[in-house]
Amino acid sequence: QVQLVESGGGLVQPGGSLRLSCVVSGSDNLVMGWFRQAPGKEREFVATIDRRGLRVLYADSVKGRFTVSRVSAKNTVYLQMNSLKPEDTADYYCAARANGYNLQDKSSFYDYWGQGAQVTVSS
Repeated sequence: QVQLVESGGGLVQPGGSLRLSCVVSGSDNLVMGWFRQAPGKEREFVATIDRRGLRVLYADSVKGRFTVSRVSAKNTVYLQMNSLKPEDTADYYCAARANGYNLQDKSSFYDYWGQGAQVTVSS
């Protein structure tokens, strides 16, 4: 049984930084992704990283500001968020895919989801 547990959310001022963590249990062979959902909006893709941490893909809205990484020894995936903007405010979800190798930005490709971590960017 795969479980994903996010942490690291919170309140930050515009221009600030936060790092989200996602601890994975139940499998060490997953493609990982991050999505977010703002109030009243649909869930949207943020970033994804392959099983070995060699290939990544970002949404245009976060490219150059966010970095996704993974440390296999810790079974943990990270999302480093810099230069945060008010429009980054959302619940952030860690997601995992058990099958396939291509990096995917659609939520329907992901099999497992965390409970979400709230990120608020406000002065």
